[in-house]
Amino acid sequence: MRRSRFVHQLPVGKDRTLIVHAISHMRLPADGDISTLIDYFAQPRRVPEDCDAMAALIAKPHETAADLRDVVERTVMELQSRQILTEQTPEQELADIGAELASKHGRDPAEMLERYRRELKEGAASYWAVGAAYGLDDFGATRRRVDAVLFGDCDIQMEADFLRREAARRGIDLHVSATFPDDIRFAGERKHDVVFIGALRARHLVAEDIDGYNPHAAYIGHTTELLSKLREVTSAPILIDNLPEPTVQPLGLAERGVKGHRTRFRLTNVALAELASAFSDVYVIDVAAALAGVGSERLLDDGQVGFTHFGSPGWMLQRPENEKAAVHGIFPDTAPLVQALGGDPYGRETVIAEKHIDALVTVMGIGRKKCVILDLDGTLWPGVLAETGSPFAWTPEISGAFSYIGLYFGLHEALLCLKKRGIVLACVSKNDEATVRELWKYPDHYPAQRLLTPDDFVTWRVNWDDKVGNIRSIAEELGFGLDTFLFIDDKAVERDRVRQRLPEVEVWGEDPFSLRRRLLNDPRLQIPVITAEAAARSTLVKAQIARQQLRTETLGEAQYIESLRIQCRVERLDPASTKLERVGELFSRTTQFNTTGRKFSSGELAALAGNPDTRLFAIDVSDRLGDHGLVGAAVITEGEIVGFAISCRALGMGVEHTFLRHVLDEMKGTPQTLRGRIIPTPRNIPARNIYRDNGFSEREDGLWEFTKPAAG
Repeated sequence: MRRSRFVHQLPVGKDRTLIVHAISHMRLPADGDISTLIDYFAQPRRVPEDCDAMAALIAKPHETAADLRDVVERTVMELQSRQILTEQTPEQELADIGAELASKHGRDPAEMLERYRRELKEGAASYWAVGAAYGLDDFGATRRRVDAVLFGDCDIQMEADFLRREAARRGIDLHVSATFPDDIRFAGERKHDVVFIGALRARHLVAEDIDGYNPHAAYIGHTTELLSKLREVTSAPILIDNLPEPTVQPLGLAERGVKGHRTRFRLTNVALAELASAFSDVYVIDVAAALAGVGSERLLDDGQVGFTHFGSPGWMLQRPENEKAAVHGIFPDTAPLVQALGGDPYGRETVIAEKHIDALVTVMGIGRKKCVILDLDGTLWPGVLAETGSPFAWTPEISGAFSYIGLYFGLHEALLCLKKRGIVLACVSKNDEATVRELWKYPDHYPAQRLLTPDDFVTWRVNWDDKVGNIRSIAEELGFGLDTFLFIDDKAVERDRVRQRLPEVEVWGEDPFSLRRRLLNDPRLQIPVITAEAAARSTLVKAQIARQQLRTETLGEAQYIESLRIQCRVERLDPASTKLERVGELFSRTTQFNTTGRKFSSGELAALAGNPDTRLFAIDVSDRLGDHGLVGAAVITEGEIVGFAISCRALGMGVEHTFLRHVLDEMKGTPQTLRGRIIPTPRNIPARNIYRDNGFSEREDGLWEFTKPAAG
């Protein structure tokens, strides 16, 4: 492997080099370690044989070459994927790029080259300056890759590197490609998992009076057109920013009525929220709330340069010197502005990048939590229940409900909101269960709608056993992976023990004053759409636990299945089906019985359901203990089952075989052969024999084929 003949390295500051590819126009800011590695490949090197020598070049005093070897190997592979390094000779590389460009069959060489560059594009538009430098932490870590396309102007394009940094902090390898809002075809040219849209240029019209139109009409019209065109070329989730609320008003207190300057933008945001709900998989990012939460005046420049620009005041500290020609080279001392911004010219980008990655995590289900396990004494109520005799001693005569007691009422209320989102609650407490059940009661004057009761928990472990063992027991009972649990306890020793022995479990409880906000805001505790199944998940899980108990009490498996009196309803879904959101959620959440591990957004499912070469099936199941809801889905495209998933709560009842046999019956009118693929994932072992057990034959590794008997 060697450095590409088309790569140039340009020093742009201390420990900072701009890597430029002459053909693709790829621009990569790199730190000293990355530059050193690239320099090493000025001569051909062998990988992995030479990795030890490379590690020695960049090892710090506290590091060893052996520790860096894996990091170096991954970094080299990333540099190769960006065409900075290549296995080809200079002559082969030139011929390969020439052949790829020639295959475009474009008559215009400039257009042909531009198309090639767009396919390889990464980062913001070239109008903006080089962003944060890439280092070994960016390339050498093992993270989940997500590709994003940004549509917008300076507000969101300036954020590209901040998005990458915030995503990396959460274990995500985010690849960003940015373009302008009118460049719709870019979404069709670039592989992507999500689309971000910044504030559109039509925001300037919101502040203008246009006879016969609402102030927000032009903005919503432009947004509608953009979303409609994007949906023609992509089914990926779309995350669109709303507009910041102005920090100043042209007419001050005289701004009255719905056409007041600030109110215009508020109404635009309301209309945008309503518009987004009309599109599948489109979600509004509340930029206005994010900026207001940390102080809009130091994050918006409408107090300095214009009423509708809504950029960052810090950008003025980053402008090139040659732009001062517009002011005769004369400009005030920027020290007061630096002080007002706390020395950080990019505070806005940091805040909004965090908000954007929050939304990405929620929409893609990254690290989603399924269960919150709560301690009781000292967490849900003050003190020890067996000693105080009741959870609280509150009466209206003592205080209002938002005084000291409000801290606990607020925590209960937040947990009830999580339950409505489909997150189940469990409790682990060192206590006497009979005592807790007897004393956990509230007088009639308490706000019952805001408070948890024992019935809100799907399972208990109230005993004197070690909490680590109790958490493991709950995980086994619910069938959830340990990484889907959040544990909250007020005692430091219990938190530390769980962190040490169950590192996969998220642990909170240090700061009781932040718990409510964290529970309500953490993106891993949110879902994009609350389906009927999500809202009823606690009931469904309780029924599942009852089934498990019945299974242990029944003499045999066949007798148990028969006693349930299972009923299955299979239907083929069309693009207008109200079940598409639930099917998308099922593929996103199901890890055990998922044949390929593939996830489908609701927008992608709607497109597939409308494709004549695709069939989309769903199965609903019920039994005498309750309704399981929609527990399975199958996507068949051009004769191949590209997705087949069954919720873990329906496993062990033969539902997966019933469902697959129904799919086979439905496909009788299609060509003789139906294929199914198994792509192993760390957790889908239960799904790997589904095709073998239903008459399929393995034709090649992971690809199974079902041949229907010949007629007659």
